[in-house]
Amino acid sequence: MDLLNTLVDKGLRREPPTRDEALAVLATSDDDVLDVVAAAGRVRRHWFGRRVKLNYLVNLKSGLCPEDCSYCSQRLGSTAGILKYTWLKPEQASQAAAAGLAGGAKRVCLVASGRGPTDRDVARVSDTIKAIKEQNEGVEVCACLGLLSDGQAERLRDAGADAYNHNLNTSEGTYEQITTTHTYADRVDTVRKAHGAGLSACSGLIAGMGESDADLVDVVFALRELDPDSVPVNFLIPFEGTPLAKEWNLTPQRCLRILAMVRFVCPDAEVRIAGGREVHLRTLQPLALHLANSLFLGDYLTSEGQAGKADLEMIADAGFEVEGTGEVTLPPHRVTAGGCGTSPAATSSAGCASSSSTESVSGPGVPAAGEGASDGASAGPGCGPCGGHGGTTGQDAPAVPATRTAPPAADEAGSTGAPKARTDLVAVRRRGAGTDVAPNA
Repeated sequence: MDLLNTLVDKGLRREPPTRDEALAVLATSDDDVLDVVAAAGRVRRHWFGRRVKLNYLVNLKSGLCPEDCSYCSQRLGSTAGILKYTWLKPEQASQAAAAGLAGGAKRVCLVASGRGPTDRDVARVSDTIKAIKEQNEGVEVCACLGLLSDGQAERLRDAGADAYNHNLNTSEGTYEQITTTHTYADRVDTVRKAHGAGLSACSGLIAGMGESDADLVDVVFALRELDPDSVPVNFLIPFEGTPLAKEWNLTPQRCLRILAMVRFVCPDAEVRIAGGREVHLRTLQPLALHLANSLFLGDYLTSEGQAGKADLEMIADAGFEVEGTGEVTLPPHRVTAGGCGTSPAATSSAGCASSSSTESVSGPGVPAAGEGASDGASAGPGCGPCGGHGGTTGQDAPAVPATRTAPPAADEAGSTGAPKARTDLVAVRRRGAGTDVAPNA
């Protein structure tokens, strides 16, 4: 169709679609979903070949968060039966990270619940970063600790952090319906602090919270303007015991359309399939690899993912290859002397696909249009599929944020016409960090 041809041409030139074009991608029918995947796949292969970057989460501190984010199993007042523990010691975190690295991950994402780190927390995480880097040559480390205060991003950078994750999660216009204990502007400020400190900025979204197509387009265009190097796309995991437990609004086909829209809006950024892929994409996960060039290996913060071995087999069976530690994730024009994919802070609305009018799309390490080169350029949820916050108090929950208008939740028989709830696919993590059980990697 003409829309998809136009979007491919724009993606190969790093030109953004219009808002109407992005909305039109989300409005395509299930009959057209393979055409949408094929078109966005051309853009993905142009910038990233057939490489898939593997990332591994280590939850440094789990549960008991003072924030009230409705989607999060670690939120204040959550009754989800998740693991709750305080800070892992540096050697414990390093040991947990080693499992993911042995499984093929090249980036370790260190996440801690809480509104934001104290200076003592930053020192603790700095020691953990140093321990991981000393024992694993070439590893990338991303921190995800919540809202940052002045100077904290610089301290993490000096300790060896390569990236910082803080997700926007949803649109500015609907943010207060999801969270009341901090603002959308707080999140934007933290992403800018990380970017300004020279860290590779990582920021993404959560789909499936009852948002409209316009909300999804709003948050993705806002991300483009912030210019993160990596954009994790999370699909809501509706944990029992959270306000959004009944929000089962996604189908595998809709998830694919969302990923395609993100790829068209941010064609040369690392797009990562993050939390919830097993729950909502299910058997269509391999198709998502044609849209995203990055995923999390194994388990998430508080939920279990599919077996790490199954992830690796899926990648190989789909005709993709795991990106090695010696390969740079991002295209050359997004990589500075920092070497990890850090790009200068955005100075215009051009965002994550900005380019000068004279810059050529092709060049060393960049495959020509239509090719799927395996060499090329560089690099996270978003190291935290939950947005990377949580705390240490267990008080009664504040009032639940106002409910937004959303499609009706399906009952067990799916009689409402909405997607059927698959609560059998939501498993609380009982292994890995914070336990004595071997991790999934």
